[in-house]
Amino acid sequence: MSQTPLEKPNAAVALVKLALFTFFVPGTVTVWAPRFFFRSAYVAHILENPASLASGILLLALGVAGYLWCALDFAFAGHGTPAPIDPPKLLVVRGLYRYARNPMYISVLLVLLGESVLFHSWTLCRYALAVWAGFHLFVLLYEEPTLRDKFGESYKEYCQRVNRWLPRPPHS
Repeated sequence: MSQTPLEKPNAAVALVKLALFTFFVPGTVTVWAPRFFFRSAYVAHILENPASLASGILLLALGVAGYLWCALDFAFAGHGTPAPIDPPKLLVVRGLYRYARNPMYISVLLVLLGESVLFHSWTLCRYALAVWAGFHLFVLLYEEPTLRDKFGESYKEYCQRVNRWLPRPPHS
């Protein structure tokens, strides 16, 4: 049975799809790939500097919370997932999407920066920069053209009101 955009998504199905996507995509970017970049020696440095420990944990927490907020908005307001094979059927402009057009990517980058600080790793910091470059190209070459085609004038108006990367207060 196909779902129309106005029907509420099945919560259990939406959460399972989000969990699978999160495990495989952001999980790979923020957990599995970085494991290859830091050694167990970095773990010993975690407790050496309380300021970097607190900063790293704060960045990680903000990133995880931001990602989950955005992913849930995609599922329940947009009726889809972050996956390009199951995109939202409705344009999501609420929550963190009122402040920046790409808060989910920003959240993933906050997780990577938190790991960089926590593990005192310039390698992870450079990796985060490379990930951002990949996100930026994906947004410019695929996401934005696709959203313009799918949502038309409403997406163009949204782009005029909300920055791509730098969060700002929503316009009235």
